[in-house]
Amino acid sequence: MKNRYETVFIATPVLSETQMKEAVDKYKNLITKNGGKIVHEENWGLKKLAYPIQKKSTGFYYLIEFSCEGEFIAKLETEYRRDERIIRFLTFKMERYAIEYAEKKRSMKQEKVEDES
Repeated sequence: MKNRYETVFIATPVLSETQMKEAVDKYKNLITKNGGKIVHEENWGLKKLAYPIQKKSTGFYYLIEFSCEGEFIAKLETEYRRDERIIRFLTFKMERYAIEYAEKKRSMKQEKVEDES
């Protein structure tokens, strides 16, 4: 059985919109090419950092929720470390309650959007 993971990475704020899209596509493709399945993704946009990282005070945040084999995570994080566009990342395995919470949160957000239209 594949595990469910959530990864958030912060890309350097000097990227153009096209460069940011390329970085996101790189990691989405890496996940799918290694047998993973993307469940959900969110672009959190440009946010202020809690403290400067590499002399930067802002960064582009992006979240990807996916399922894959556990061995793949080391490969994903190695790619983050090699990519000069990525200034921070965090990947964690979602346990059952985190998965339920994330799905409930998404369905509530979807209902809100449908109510407004």
